Amino acid sequence: MSNFYQYFNENMENMGLPAPRTLFSSVTSAVATATTLLGQIEKFGKHVTINELLRAGTKLEQLAIIGACSAAFYVGAVIGSIAVATGRVLGSGATLADMLFTAHRHGLQTDWLSQCLYMYPGIYQSDVPGKSQYRFRGRIA
Repeated sequence: MSNFYQYFNENMENMGLPAPRTLFSSVTSAVATATTLLGQIEKFGKHVTINELLRAGTKLEQLAIIGACSAAFYVGAVIGSIAVATGRVLGSGATLADMLFTAHRHGLQTDWLSQCLYMYPGIYQSDVPGKSQYRFRGRIA
């Protein structure tokens, strides 16, 4: 049995972000959730919040706890956590290059993702000070 969810959830928790098992239990479900979020960001813009997506009728109710968080930041954290969890399952960890490769491989690459990862390296690195406070700063310019 894979430890994907354990590693994914651990990385998200370290940023103070929820990662409901029903949305992120495997690589497949995590990529599907990230794809849904990216579709909504494309539709409403990169400044849309999770709360605004919930009001628009998306099926992401389990994320209501972080309603003020920007969806772009959250999906950046999700993509980073997919890379971290995949890297740990395979035994090699995750770097920025791994993160971008994972996003590209799963069709999750966007024009703003690199900026998000540059601004918030704790998304994919475990030793970044202040990582647990990311949820309070989760905005993409």
